Amino acid sequence: MNSKLGRAWLIGGYFFLYAPIAWLVIYSFNGSKMVTLWSGFSLHWYREILHDDEVLAAFALSLKLALLTATASVILGTLAGIAMAKYKVFRGRTLFIAHINAPLVVPEVITGLSLLLFFVATQKAFGFPAERGLFTIWIGHTSIFASYAAIIVNSRLLDMDKSLEEAAMDLGARPFQVFYLVTLPMIAQAMMSSWLLTFTLSLDDVVTTAFLSGPGSTTLPIVIFSRARLGLNPSVNVIASLTVAVVAVGVLGASLWLARQERRRAHDQALAYREAMADAAGA
Repeated sequence: MNSKLGRAWLIGGYFFLYAPIAWLVIYSFNGSKMVTLWSGFSLHWYREILHDDEVLAAFALSLKLALLTATASVILGTLAGIAMAKYKVFRGRTLFIAHINAPLVVPEVITGLSLLLFFVATQKAFGFPAERGLFTIWIGHTSIFASYAAIIVNSRLLDMDKSLEEAAMDLGARPFQVFYLVTLPMIAQAMMSSWLLTFTLSLDDVVTTAFLSGPGSTTLPIVIFSRARLGLNPSVNVIASLTVAVVAVGVLGASLWLARQERRRAHDQALAYREAMADAAGA
């Protein structure tokens, strides 16, 4: 009984999450000009998107911004995660951890407004940045989403077997070699998960982007939000469907890579264990 109830809750949860997305994808092939009125299967709105320069430019900017943000967030987040996990005592550690956790709990509208005021102040004082656009949005996204990467990597480092690093150092490996040959492969999956998460968060961010964007730097979520206020047509469904497809392909590819890496790591560990047992038996 409990098993059936749990399965029903699981199915209901998945239906609640993914049914609207499936409905949106289906209606992206609607031939009608009305979003909710089905008049037959058509690729008309997909052809229209190919000639919509505003949408294409916004999508290209959003994709570029998400790639830059995810990469920078993973690099900074990994360094921050290592600092929190490896160095238990250093001056300012409490303040450092507080700064890492702050973007996770502070409302994004407050963060976006603060960043806007900061950039306005630096522009008046130093003339930089000259205008708000890709650079300011990238800095804003990275300053927020790097915290997500730091938490994920830090959690993986805390669960990692420290004896592997100690064994490498006992065998004469230098700190950089220990990190490159032992630590980095162990946290690679966490880094990939962080990259995917921050990529998705940056791709669909509206609040921070609205504060930090300027003329000629309109991202795809801002375009969708603006058009929704003026009245929707199926072209918005097409935009959302293509975005879902891009994210789904990326998540599927990353999941397959992570699964293969996990199988390879389990195989290597099993092989090392068998060799150690064989050496022990021979001795």
